[in-house]
Formats: sequence, structure tokens, C-alpha cells
Amino acid sequence: MWPELLIQLQKPQVWLGLALTLLIAYAMYRFGRALLRVLDPHVGPHLRRGLNVLWVLVVVVSWLAVATHIAYLPGVPVLFDLGQDIVRGFRNSAGQFLVIVALSLIAWNLIGTLSRRIVAGEEFNRRSVRLQTLKGVVESTLKVIIVVIGLISGLQALGVNPAGLLAGVSVFGLAVGFGAQSLIKDVFTGFFILLEDQYGVGDVITVNSGQLSGGVESVNLRVTALRALDGTVHIIPNGQINTVSVSSKDWSRVVAEVDVTYAANINDALRVLEKVSTEIYEDAEWKHFFLEKPEMQGVTQLAPDGVTLRALFKVQPKSQFAIGREFNRRIKIAMDQSRIEIPFPQRSLNFGTTPIEVRLTRAPATGGDPRDAQDRRNAPVQPALTREPEEGELT
Repeated sequence: MWPELLIQLQKPQVWLGLALTLLIAYAMYRFGRALLRVLDPHVGPHLRRGLNVLWVLVVVVSWLAVATHIAYLPGVPVLFDLGQDIVRGFRNSAGQFLVIVALSLIAWNLIGTLSRRIVAGEEFNRRSVRLQTLKGVVESTLKVIIVVIGLISGLQALGVNPAGLLAGVSVFGLAVGFGAQSLIKDVFTGFFILLEDQYGVGDVITVNSGQLSGGVESVNLRVTALRALDGTVHIIPNGQINTVSVSSKDWSRVVAEVDVTYAANINDALRVLEKVSTEIYEDAEWKHFFLEKPEMQGVTQLAPDGVTLRALFKVQPKSQFAIGREFNRRIKIAMDQSRIEIPFPQRSLNFGTTPIEVRLTRAPATGGDPRDAQDRRNAPVQPALTREPEEGELT
């Protein structure tokens, strides 16, 4: 037997046959394990373990028998005859159908395993956004292809000619297509959204310049799912998306504004604004978010209730919300310590021809102003990185 085996192993077709049968044996093993898992809630642990061991023995013995037949070793009478019967059985329709189902199951699980191994980096950038988006689309597309190929192959194994069936399906699909133009529009729009990387999973967007905005949870060829600030998920067909405002593409900007009263010294207020802006920029905790030094725009508006001062911070995408909150905290403390008033609404009431002016006054503090003891650099509560709700946003 050994000399015959060595002679057979020198033939490439024998190695190819052994590899192919080993793949089929593994597919049948996984298929059997999937069926046994269905029985788990109905059998005890000892019986379940015994069935698993029995199935492993059946698969191993079957593969050895088929390998003996492929290598053509009639000197092993039991395994050789068994392998011949198994090969004959798998050449029938039922055997081919089982092999197709088992191989499709392996391919399905393999795609899921590989997609879980593709993990985008923790840093938010366009590469991680695109990778996370394409990962879901490619996975779903490949699974659909596996189902279609497996279905066609299974029909062929059972003796059904799929050509006529596919022709009927194509005619039916053409008829449905005229009534499902919106679906086709959704798919084409989704394709170009992915191709041009207009937005992706993790981006913060506003749709159609309206009230639907949120973080993108998923994108496929048909729909886009947005998660609002309160947790509500908005499902939007891609064909209904005309314009998209992306708040996290490449870079973002903090519009740092503060209002002061008309009685305030504007030059001192501008110095405080510049000092606070530079302070945040040079702070080690926040510096890595900045892409450029703060830009001081100065006095931007003379509003009815006060004077508006503005600075601009160019920062990493999705970091503008936390930096804006920290700026608001620091500028409030800095204005208090510099005795620069942030305005509040003032109104005049007229009774007849004599105006009566109503003013809000603050009682003088005793024992020193408590605002002077505020720590501007160290926040008691760190601001979160979550986004701000859009004005009029639907939730």
C-alpha cells in the first residue's frame, strides 16, 4: 500500500483532489455544526458534546475514505469501498446541493469574519470614515452575490434549468423597474455618494439645509441613517437628498463670539478675547485640536444690546463643539475678572410723556467679589465632544 501511495502522491491531480475534498469536508463540518446548534436548547450538555464528537468522527472517516478513493488505494478495502460510495452519492443531485449549501455557508461566515477584522483607526479622518462606510457596503454586496450564486447553483444541482427562470425574473424586474424609479434613483444617488466620498459613517451632516441633522450611523446604496442628539434615528432615502451640509469634512471652525456692553472699554475687551484665544491654543490639553493659530476678527457687529467681538479657530473635524464650550467658560471668567460686563436686555417703559427707566442692579458684594477666585485654566467638568443641536432640529 505504501509504494502505491507514494506513486499516487507524485501526481498533481491527486493533490488537487485531496485539497478540494478537504475543503468540502470542512464545509460539511461547519454545516453540520450549524444544524447541531439548532438542537442546543433541546438537548442536554452531555448529549450535545457526544453529537459533536460523533459528527467530527463522521467527517474525518468520510474524508479519509474519499481520499483513499482519489489516491486509488484498493489495498484498503473498507475505506476504498466507502469512499467510492460517498463519491457516487455526492455526484447525485442531493449530494451536490448539500455541498453548495455548505460552501455558501462557509463563504458567508468568511465574509463576516474578515469584515470584523477590518477596524478603522480611532482617529477621526477621511480614511477612517471612508473605510467604515465601504466596509458595510462591500460586506452586504458580497453576501448578496453569494446568495444569488448559491441559489443558481442549487437549482442546477436539483435539475432545474435556471436560464428560463432568470429570463422570467428579468422580464418581471423590467416591469417592476418602471414602478420603482424612486428605488433606482436611491441606488444611483447612493453609488455617487460613496464614489465621491461626499460623507460617510461618523460624519455630522444636515440634509437639504433643513431640520434633519445628526451623526451618520450607516450609509448604503439605498438609505442613509442619521442619529439625532436625543438618540432618534432618521432613515433618509438617498434619492431624496438634494444638498448635504457636512460639519466634519477635513477641518472645522469655531466661531468664538462674545458680546460686551456699550459702556465697556472695547480695546480692553479685545485684549481679553485675544488672551483667552491664545491661552486655549497654547494649552497642552487643547493644542492638538488646532490646525492654525486663532484669527482675531475684532468688532463684527454693533447690536441693539451690545457690541459683538469675534475670533476664529480652525480645528480638527468634530472638535469644534468641545472647544467652543471651553471657550465660553474661559471668556466668561476672564470678562468677570476684568470687570467687563456681558450685556443683558434693557428696555424703557413710557407712561405718558415721561419715560420711566427700569434698570437691573446688583447689590455690592461684601468680603470681595467671588468671581475673582474663579480658575479659568482648569475646568471642574470637562466639555464633551458631542455635537451641538442645529437650530430648529427635529428630534
